Amino acid sequence: MGRHGTIAGRKAAQDSKRAAMFTKYARAITVAAKDGGDPEYNSSLRLAIEKAKAISMPNDNINRAIKKGTGELAGETYVELKFEGYGVAGVAVIVEALTDNNNRTTSAVRSTFDKYGGNLGSPGCVSYMFSRKGLIYIEKTDDIDEDSLLETALEAGADDMVVNEDSFEIITDPAVHMDVHTALTDAGYELVESDVEMVPSMEATPSTPEDIKKLAKMIEILEDNDDVQKVYTNCAIDLFE
Repeated sequence: MGRHGTIAGRKAAQDSKRAAMFTKYARAITVAAKDGGDPEYNSSLRLAIEKAKAISMPNDNINRAIKKGTGELAGETYVELKFEGYGVAGVAVIVEALTDNNNRTTSAVRSTFDKYGGNLGSPGCVSYMFSRKGLIYIEKTDDIDEDSLLETALEAGADDMVVNEDSFEIITDPAVHMDVHTALTDAGYELVESDVEMVPSMEATPSTPEDIKKLAKMIEILEDNDDVQKVYTNCAIDLFE
């Protein structure tokens, strides 16, 4: 999303969509496992497994997804799709999907944009407004010393750290994201979120409550689609507070 909400808000959203997220994470694990089924030597797989375990995805599901990726079990072949366009009020939207049926996914994404006043565009039409960054979130508690955390992150290769109301947001180049992730976990920090995401370099703000409601509904419908892995916007406000 354009802006992250609070730690509590993100946890609540994850809990409410736990079953659907099992499906999404299983696909991500399967695709990552195509490059090797051992997470020790496959950082993408290791991160996908950690995210799945964070929402209490059963180990049987995780192992089955890995075996599908390595070819030990039969399974669907997923391809990555990326859609770009605009929601209402000129808010840029990027949708990343993993699907076994391109036509189904494309049709669903296009109809969702159309239904809520958006416009699906051509590849590259909005991605220039975003840059890919590694983002790591750690919940702010009295036990965490800000200077020590920053030092650990910077030594591991992080670019910066932003102190939010209830979290520390560590920003990295995608190439060193897993290095920083591993250094922080090895140092004993509990990561609430850790991923490589599309971060907007310019933002747009819906001007009316109706536009905010339409945009929020469009994003919600897109995120509920099993084929959709991530939805990014450059909306300057948190649509789900």
